[in-house]
Amino acid sequence: MEDQRLTAAWAGPRPAGRPVVITGVFDVLHVGHVRFLSAAAARGFPVVVGIEDDARVRAWKGPERPVNPAAERAETMAALRPVSGVFVISGPPGTAGWADYVELLRPLEPVALAYTVGDPHTEAKRRGAAALDAEAWELGLTEARSTTALLEALAGER
Repeated sequence: MEDQRLTAAWAGPRPAGRPVVITGVFDVLHVGHVRFLSAAAARGFPVVVGIEDDARVRAWKGPERPVNPAAERAETMAALRPVSGVFVISGPPGTAGWADYVELLRPLEPVALAYTVGDPHTEAKRRGAAALDAEAWELGLTEARSTTALLEALAGER
């Protein structure tokens, strides 16, 4: 039987201290990502980003995604000033409930889980934060800036 747990593979060293954790796809970097990560880092804790692996993204967003492979997305995230560490999340695409992420994130002892206003997984992230004895930080969203919107705009120019 296939292992149903999520796993994390660090892309570089794991930072010291209790971090704020942010998870997502981060496929095509844009200003909304940078502003969100900067806002999380401004609160004074190390920012750790969990990047969903390619198979998970493909299952959720379709065969054309991700545009960039997980290793490159992780490398890009790790190069950003606000980010202290990056790991790639792997596991079956159906393993995506808040309890699955709690099991994955518990060893990090996060101080907070951060997400944007309007995140469709807000309630799950709040429940996960509570189970981890962490805060839930809902941070501002840069309107009209998303990977999906950017890819749609680029497709329209063809």
